[in-house]
Amino acid sequence: MVEKLLEIEQKYLSLTEELIRASNEGNVSEMTSLNKQVSQLEEIYSLFQEYKKAADQIKEAKDILATESDSELIEMAKAQMNDEQKNLDKIEDNLKIALLPKDPNDDKNIYLEIRPAAGGDEAGLFAAEVLKMYMNYAQKMWRKTEIVETQYSDVWGLKFAMVKMSGYKVYSIMKFESWVHRVQRIPATESNGRVHTSTITVAIMPEVDDVEVKIDAKDVTMDTYAASSAGWQNANKNQTGVRLHHLPSGLIVTIGDSKSQLQNKEKARQVLKSRLYQIEQDKQMAETRQVRWDQIGGWDRSEKIRTYNFPQDRITDHRIKQSRSNLPAIMLGEIDDIINAMALENQARLMSVSQQTA
Repeated sequence: MVEKLLEIEQKYLSLTEELIRASNEGNVSEMTSLNKQVSQLEEIYSLFQEYKKAADQIKEAKDILATESDSELIEMAKAQMNDEQKNLDKIEDNLKIALLPKDPNDDKNIYLEIRPAAGGDEAGLFAAEVLKMYMNYAQKMWRKTEIVETQYSDVWGLKFAMVKMSGYKVYSIMKFESWVHRVQRIPATESNGRVHTSTITVAIMPEVDDVEVKIDAKDVTMDTYAASSAGWQNANKNQTGVRLHHLPSGLIVTIGDSKSQLQNKEKARQVLKSRLYQIEQDKQMAETRQVRWDQIGGWDRSEKIRTYNFPQDRITDHRIKQSRSNLPAIMLGEIDDIINAMALENQARLMSVSQQTA
């Protein structure tokens, strides 16, 4: 591990020198590229400096123990060596995690899509509550949210929602929220007090740029329409809504949230790129399923990942077989523990794979 860390240290220092040169020359594009590379290595570099410092402190304590006869100095050296060894062990664990293969999408912003699946109006109502849960969570985590498109039913259940979420490592935080969420509860419309089971789907797609996904203009047709409100009544008579049809894939993206047709067109284009990118990601994951880095990320999209059981005040994540209580707080966005548990489990699985292939 130390040999690999020395290579990373040298690369970090070299990139830092190049960044200073590019800054002095005023080369903005090169600065942007170099700064991204430096930031990717910064955590490992900093941890390695702490590691070397702790190792030097242990060596110094050992030298004192080997040469000194003063009992007070010996006791101080022993205490220092024990403290620094604990510190060194902790830093080493953090380094092992930092050295794990990185998901190239982790630093990206995301598009969050929520749709009701099985359960009629109850699924739509729960989908609206899950949207609120994620919006509250993003606010608590100081992440920016922007409603791209929402469609509601006559009873104000959600038919479809798309939200752009921006900020530090948003994809790394939210990526395990994808796929089927199941709710078990007594709907407000249920007169006999029976528990119903409904499902919704959540999709997390990384935002991508033109370099990663190029769309040929001739492959896309565009229609416009009058934007609609809940219940599908026309909200205005102007053709501000935009519908993009990507002919090769058959994908259709419909955006009508903004009052500007140009803004809706740009939003639709960005969403189309993210969906095309996600399709390609899914293909690659299917082809390399046995060696993929992200072990939890391979969960079958047709299966439920989580159940929200309201009568028993219990939320269960089926991937890691963990349950928690206090659903009212969770539905208000208190999902830090749930998100963190998935991240820790993923790290543990990656560590296991790394050790097996080392």
